[in-house]
Amino acid sequence: MVYNGLSMNDIALTQTVQRGGCAAKLAAHELRDILSRVRFPAPHDALLVDGRLFDDAAIYKVTDEIALVQTLDFFTPIVDTPKIFGAIAATNALSDVYAMGGRPQTAMAILAAPLATLDKSIIVDVLQGASDTIGRAGATFVGGHSIDDDTLKFGLSVTGFVHPEKIWSNAGARVGDVLILTKPLGTGTCTAALKRREATEQDIADAIESMMLLNNVCDLLSQEQVEAVHAATDVTGFGLSGHAQQLAQASGVSLSIEVSKLPMFTNALTYINAGFLTKAHVSNASYTKAACFDTAIDQSMRSLIHDPQTSGGLLLSVSPHMADDIVQTLRPRYAAACVIGEVTELGRHSVSYEKL
Repeated sequence: MVYNGLSMNDIALTQTVQRGGCAAKLAAHELRDILSRVRFPAPHDALLVDGRLFDDAAIYKVTDEIALVQTLDFFTPIVDTPKIFGAIAATNALSDVYAMGGRPQTAMAILAAPLATLDKSIIVDVLQGASDTIGRAGATFVGGHSIDDDTLKFGLSVTGFVHPEKIWSNAGARVGDVLILTKPLGTGTCTAALKRREATEQDIADAIESMMLLNNVCDLLSQEQVEAVHAATDVTGFGLSGHAQQLAQASGVSLSIEVSKLPMFTNALTYINAGFLTKAHVSNASYTKAACFDTAIDQSMRSLIHDPQTSGGLLLSVSPHMADDIVQTLRPRYAAACVIGEVTELGRHSVSYEKL
């Protein structure tokens, strides 16, 4: 079997799609416009968190001790190796549960597979990569749904548990908090270079390794450290700029971010300066333009903050007296974890990017 003249052994998954990973998401402003036109049913009293503030997952209280965390995420291939694609897609979907302070329990697959053009062994590898990742998260792979489609798409619907009084949301940031980012930035431009055949998976190995690294931050923290986290979100397709803006607006505060402290992958700025950008770089910039102050930084760093992350890190708003302690706790697993800014009083801009 061949695909565009290539044998199955030669197929690069990124060449079978127009856009890959979280860069394929609907633009945030388009999504908000669509959702504003939909009439939703009245929420149940037990619904603690829904989609109104663009949080990472829904939270539904079951008992005084247990609340369900519910989320789903899927996208097109962002790398060429099927097993790695499955692992990244699973890590990305599981991240939403961790971003709410929860722990994943079950996962169900969302699969669209072009069986007329892709051998079944490729789909097996995608599912195996996901299954291995779900196992590392301590969750169970319980089933899913599949369709025959023209383009490969894969992801998970994930259910987790969290204590109703220990939820992390994007609405709890407090003035004086310190902002911590757990992973580097730049997966969007790195994978754009891969798709354009200007980089290999080996060239962006640090980004791929990061995208497969679970965001199970809460498993590493002490109870005191967990309670010091006032707000959280994972940084994905809307970039640092979009997700920081949503956290600031949900919390009714402003954020001040020092761009010189932002961690990035080895070749991220090289690829940005070479023009390896995505449609999401443009839509993220448009989405945040009115509420973002970034005139103090150069164009390459501006592109980095708008870079659409796939399976990016967590952005945490934490009590200032615990910030250094939390960073040191995270560093053995998240080597790039660092303080990138602070939470300030609500001002003219939701997020300001400073070059100090």
